[in-house]
Formats: sequence, C-alpha cells, structure tokens
Amino acid sequence: MGDFFDDLDAQHAEAREQSLFASFGARLEEATRWCPGLAKHLNGVNLTSINSREALQTLPVLRKNELMAAQQQDPPFGGFVNPEALIGARVFMSPGPVWEPQVGTTDPWESARSLHAAGFRSGDRVHNTFSYHQTPGGFILDEGARALGCAVFPAGTGNTEAQVAAMGQFGATAFVGTPDYLQTVLSFAEENNIELPRLKRAMVSGGALFPAMREKFQSSGVHVQQCYATADLGVVAYESHTNGEIHPGMLVNEHLIVEIVKPGTGEPVAAGEVGEMVITRLNNEYPLVRFATADMSMFLADASPCGRTAMRIAGWMGRADQRTKVRGMFVDPTQVQAVRQQHAELDAVRLVVDRDGDRDVMTLQIWPKSDYLAEFASNSAQIDAIGQSVKQITGLSGSVTLMNEAIPTDGVVVQDKRDYSS
Repeated sequence: MGDFFDDLDAQHAEAREQSLFASFGARLEEATRWCPGLAKHLNGVNLTSINSREALQTLPVLRKNELMAAQQQDPPFGGFVNPEALIGARVFMSPGPVWEPQVGTTDPWESARSLHAAGFRSGDRVHNTFSYHQTPGGFILDEGARALGCAVFPAGTGNTEAQVAAMGQFGATAFVGTPDYLQTVLSFAEENNIELPRLKRAMVSGGALFPAMREKFQSSGVHVQQCYATADLGVVAYESHTNGEIHPGMLVNEHLIVEIVKPGTGEPVAAGEVGEMVITRLNNEYPLVRFATADMSMFLADASPCGRTAMRIAGWMGRADQRTKVRGMFVDPTQVQAVRQQHAELDAVRLVVDRDGDRDVMTLQIWPKSDYLAEFASNSAQIDAIGQSVKQITGLSGSVTLMNEAIPTDGVVVQDKRDYSS
C-alpha cells in the first residue's frame, strides 16, 4: 500500500468534496425509503435539493437524545436502520442505552485507513484491549486491523497480568486500547521484568493522550497514534506522521462530512472557532445525517505535512454536554440519576470525573434525604451498596463520597474536572 492507504488519501480536496455531494439529494431520498425514522426526522424537506455543504446546513440536526427517544418508541433502531442490513449482522448496545448495528462486511467502521496511517501492516499481530462486550468498541478496530491483514487477539478488558503474558506469548507487535491501559500494561511489564520486544506501535482512543504519556511510550520503543471514533459512526478522524513525527490535529476520515457548529445549534462557527462536531455519513444501511456528537473541536486551515489532503480538525477538545467519556466508556447523566433512583434514601447526586496521576477516576458525591443523614454517617455498608450500583449501571468502578453540605441545585449531574490543556 505504500505511504498511503489508497489513492483517496491524496486526492484533490475539491474532488473529494464533489464526490461527497455527488447525487447526495437522490441518495438521501432513497435512504428515507428504507428508514422511516429518518424520513420522519426530515419530513417536509426537499431532499433532492441537497447538493452542497450550504444546502446540507438547512437540514435539522439529529441529537443523541432524539435518536434514543426514537429507539424507545420503535425498538431497537427507531427506524433509522435499513432492515435488510441486519441480516447476518451484529447489533450492539452502548450506554444510554443506544442501539447500533454493524453494517456492511469488510471494515464496516472504516478504521483500516487510520491504522495504516499509524504504521499497522499485513502480518502485524494486534493485541486489542477494547471491550467486545455489548458495545462495538472492540470490533471497530478489530475489523479494520484484519482488513489490513493483521492477526488480532481479542483480549478485551481487565486482568492485566494475563494480558501481558498473552502479549509476550502471542508476540504482539501492535496494541489497541485506551492510553491509560497501554500505560498500565507497559508499567506492569516493566515492574515484573517481562519483555515485550516485538511491541512497536499502538493505536489508542477513548481517553486523553497527554504529551508526557506519548513521550513515555516513545521512550519504551512504542510509536503511538490516536484516533477519534464513536460507536455510531466508527473512526471519524485520525493522526498521521512523517518519519515518526506526529503532525498536529487529525485528518477527517473519507466518506464522512464533518461540520463544526455552535453548540446546541446547527449554525456553523467562524473559521478557527471551537464548536460541536456534527457529522453526516450517507449510506443505505445506517444513514446518519447531521448527527450531533456533542464533542468539541475546530478545523485546522493548513494541509497536513504528511501529504494527505483530507480536512483536518484539532482533535477532541471536550464535550458540549455532560455526557462524559471515562476510561473509554461514556457515562450519561441519565445513568447517574438511575443510581439515585435505585437508592430511595438519596436526595441528590453528582458524578465528578478527575485524574489521579495518569488514570481517570470517578467520585459519586451524594447527599441523603434529611431522615437518612445520621444513618449514612454511621453506616459504611450503604456507601458500599451505592458504589456497587455505580459499577453495575455505568460499567465503571468509582468511589462514593458523603458530602458535608447539600449538593448545589445548579443542573450539574456530571462534572468533568480533567484539565486537557496540559
């Protein structure tokens, strides 16, 4: 394949734009025939007139809560998925809950391009630590790696000792997972004098890759790049390099239309302004049109030094809502409220997400109803039970803290205190 995955990597930007909008209106109209939920969402719009970014911006934005509501009314997919595409397919359920299908055959989430940019090649042995349970996380990069000709060990999450042993026996040359877990794996191997001599590259996602972390990985002999992906859309953008030097920002994946809008609206931001990413992927299987990610970024003006001509974004720059990604998993405010509802003695809760060294940590702040204050102060078993509920509902462990005063009624359910500027 050479330096580029295929000819699309270096096509003229104008040719890419023309390809994205070629027969767009007709294809969109066709998609609504298969997807009644999409047709209902776009009701009253002259779809055949949509043939440019400017025209696309006249369509309504589809927000996650709207998609979830449609799925609840018409389970599991709310009429947004072509029923024919589900024959022989996998289906997944992400936190929310949000249902997603695996559509297409080879590389359905289009991750191979990003892995190729990170140096993954046919013959690599890939140790994949993303979860294969319920959510599509593990499969997103698994499918792309195998499409490149890599052999993949579906390790999944947890049990670091067994994971490191498997990496050594398998002769893993590449790692896929969160930045935090790569650090955990390498630290465990170092502390226990376990050599992983063949491990040379990694693709990470689902968490912040801080500069100090990347430098530490590099000093361990592991070249690390990251991609931005979602369960709904697959790989949206990815890093590139030249001779090992990582270039700023991320390249938008082919076949996706990315807009950056003022949060909560469909209005484009000015050049160089940070806003919410709204993404369109138009196909007849699972079309998502102006899908609001609630993730923040901004466009970068200059072309990438690597020679790829795709549009560039600055990468992930925070959330436009309170839905927060922790250790590769989204935690939704509705899940936090579900913990409160499971414990009738609680009056208010707030989930605080922070960093402890190089690891994401969650703390559920609680404030009991007045009749239970004294009981909570003297009964640690109740605190433990709430902690178990947090893990059961979110899929993530966290501590529980009884506050000294009532939690403010300011609408904040999930507070992200992590500092991404550093």
